[in-house]
Amino acid sequence: MTPSLALALALTSLAPFAGASAVRTERAQPSPRTRTYADVKGFILGLAAHHPLTTRAIVVGESDSGEKVMGLAIGSGEVHDLVVGTHHGNEYGATEVALAFAESIAQAPIEGRLIYVIPVLNVNGYDGRDRSEFGLDQRSHDPNRDYPGPCGTEGPFALKSTKTLADFIDRENIVASATLHTYYPAVVYPWGIPAGDLSTPYDAPFRALAEAATVESGYAVGNSTEVIYSAVGTFEDYAFWKHGVWSLLFELGFSHSPSDHDVQRMIQVNVPGLRRMMTLAPGARAPEHAFAGRCEPGRARFDRHDE
Repeated sequence: MTPSLALALALTSLAPFAGASAVRTERAQPSPRTRTYADVKGFILGLAAHHPLTTRAIVVGESDSGEKVMGLAIGSGEVHDLVVGTHHGNEYGATEVALAFAESIAQAPIEGRLIYVIPVLNVNGYDGRDRSEFGLDQRSHDPNRDYPGPCGTEGPFALKSTKTLADFIDRENIVASATLHTYYPAVVYPWGIPAGDLSTPYDAPFRALAEAATVESGYAVGNSTEVIYSAVGTFEDYAFWKHGVWSLLFELGFSHSPSDHDVQRMIQVNVPGLRRMMTLAPGARAPEHAFAGRCEPGRARFDRHDE
């Protein structure tokens, strides 16, 4: 850990962010296991109404079901960041962490940063608790294998939702991103592709951000392929490869079907880390983000499609 990061962690430990205690320890009804997208939209609108000076509801774009993908813009500043949950509709724990994070920073925005929070990307999958999403071709697609990338993709952009998100990060000049999934207790960074050389010029700062995000959770950190497994077409690799976004993948908790108690634990150990990651993230995109290694397509067979 670098001295500057150690100092930042010490300062954030001594001075918890305002409103930290207000992150709900008992989530309001409905239960995370039964919450619908209509409930999520109600939460978004309610939070924006309750914090009009810091927070506004936004429409990111349209989902494959025709439903609007909604989110929140929280805080202000020239640096724009992103937290997005629930590429996979069955990962409702990720939605709950996104909602709790939005609530915490609405109460105390991060100085100099405008953070967009999209609690649910896969709208029709979320209501059906379905991992996949159906595109206009009426076929089922894995949303987090639907992005272009240096080693190919299983898409690209067979889904409106993924194209919507890709257009959004370009349009809003997103600098740092955290995508929330379940389950494999880890926070990882590019590359996560099937290749031999997985290093980037920024392995050290990526690792520092991941370590900052896991102070409370104690999750594993490291390169995505090495910690989890390789895959093609993921958002995290796309965002870094295409734009130089400082993209981290959060695999939260220990189950795709966490109990309400487990969800609360996920919130308690990840919301402070998300805030710390966004506070410490660079203020500009990474300039050297091309893939310089060699793709090894055979490694893609290890992709289990369960994260």
